Amino acid sequence: MSERARGRTDDDDAVPTATSGEPYRQGVNTGQQAVRYGRFLIVAALVLVVDQASKFWAVRALADGRELTVLPPLIDFRLVYNSGAAFSIGKSVTWVFTLAAAAAVVGILYYGRRVTSTAWALTLGAVLGGAVSHLGDRLFREPGFARGHVVDFIDYNGLFVGNVADIALVLGAVALAVLSWRGVPVRDVPERDVPSPT
Repeated sequence: MSERARGRTDDDDAVPTATSGEPYRQGVNTGQQAVRYGRFLIVAALVLVVDQASKFWAVRALADGRELTVLPPLIDFRLVYNSGAAFSIGKSVTWVFTLAAAAAVVGILYYGRRVTSTAWALTLGAVLGGAVSHLGDRLFREPGFARGHVVDFIDYNGLFVGNVADIALVLGAVALAVLSWRGVPVRDVPERDVPSPT
């Protein structure tokens, strides 16, 4: 009895294609997910390294009240240790911001594993990098574990003083809003090929 007579066709051994349905789509998404997650982590690491390196420089170069004029009158560099949140809010409850930062890091890491969109991966990576860097300050800087003060040194004309992580967080938040507003999906779903009529 022939293979075809037993109900077996050549298509049974064929490699899944874009027209073969869900298994192929899941395989593509898995590969995309791994690549995007790698980019997500790389961006986060870059933000973390740049922020901590700039803080390392600021602590040494701006000690003893030294100030540097960068872009007068808009931006100066001066060292500030912030125990609170933005605009020094909540100075007496530093541990709350430590917990919030830790929760944000865990949440972003978990959510980032689902991302297959490059735009979302890069944006979430920037937010993660800023959150991890702030968490590191809270955990390991003076005056003690989970009560550490964040190093700020970028003075925006006296309105507030921030750092590189703040810039990444703000830009990331804006990008997230734009992506959501434009309806950019978190997961890229590959288009299925439509077989041409014969």
